[in-house]
Amino acid sequence: MAKTCFLFAGQGSQYQGMGLELAARCDKANDIFTCAGDILHLDLKKLYAEATPGELAQTKVSQPAIFTTSLLALACMEQEGVAFDGVGGHSLGEYAAMVASGIVSMEDGFRLIGYRAAAMQECAEQNPGSMCAVMGMPAEEIEEVCKTIDGYVVPVNYNSTQQTVLAGTVDAIDRAVEVFSGMKKRAVKLAVSAAFHSDLMKDAAKTFGEKAKTVTFHPAQKDFFANTLGAKMTDFSDMPGYLSRHIASPVYYTKELEAMQAAGYTQFVELGPGKVQTGLVKRTLKGVDAMNVEDEKTLLKALETLKA
Repeated sequence: MAKTCFLFAGQGSQYQGMGLELAARCDKANDIFTCAGDILHLDLKKLYAEATPGELAQTKVSQPAIFTTSLLALACMEQEGVAFDGVGGHSLGEYAAMVASGIVSMEDGFRLIGYRAAAMQECAEQNPGSMCAVMGMPAEEIEEVCKTIDGYVVPVNYNSTQQTVLAGTVDAIDRAVEVFSGMKKRAVKLAVSAAFHSDLMKDAAKTFGEKAKTVTFHPAQKDFFANTLGAKMTDFSDMPGYLSRHIASPVYYTKELEAMQAAGYTQFVELGPGKVQTGLVKRTLKGVDAMNVEDEKTLLKALETLKA
């Protein structure tokens, strides 16, 4: 029998109007929005409909907004009786994955997102940074090129054999884009406001780690695949420490996907805005099915495939 893994969207996937179609179909939508409002004091329905791309790109806004859309997609799938065996997420997506797998409650998930977004927003303002994706070049070669670029720039997201994301200071990332473009490689700056998963986030990691200690964590009830391990997590005894390290550590997503396939997973469903991870799965793994759920059309298409 096919094993199904739910993958949850990461930062940078936000867009105006996301989540609204899912909310219209979801019986738990009001509970999710109310929880977000009570804990984070955000009117996410209004944000989805009215926020500009610039406003949505702010860490303090984008993280709660993406997390909530992911929970709406999860609720729609559960409402339709879709079973799943494991979870994973790209960076921010691990928080929705924690809720889905029972590591934290929805309420504590929103608390963690609030702490994380605030810490990272403050850190980004004090240590401005940027990120870019480099395509069509092996990660090992990208690492070597980064060493030649003036300023702080390092690979932080090993997304697939054909895509690696760099983080660094604004000037260094701009230089990196020029260098890789000059090598005839595609280099695209991301719609984020900081150098996530790099040393520029260490202050945020420390601040968030202390806040995370106030949250209750449980062992996962589903297979939980972790970014910084590139593998299934088996030790849940120090989740505040893990999540603190996660903020300033690389994401080994290629290894993580390979570990999922090695564990028998053949169906991958990305929940939340966009379909970045769906593309990464298709480019990384052979002989698997990958789909996304972000609105009514994609939900119905996924249900048709999964229930066939």
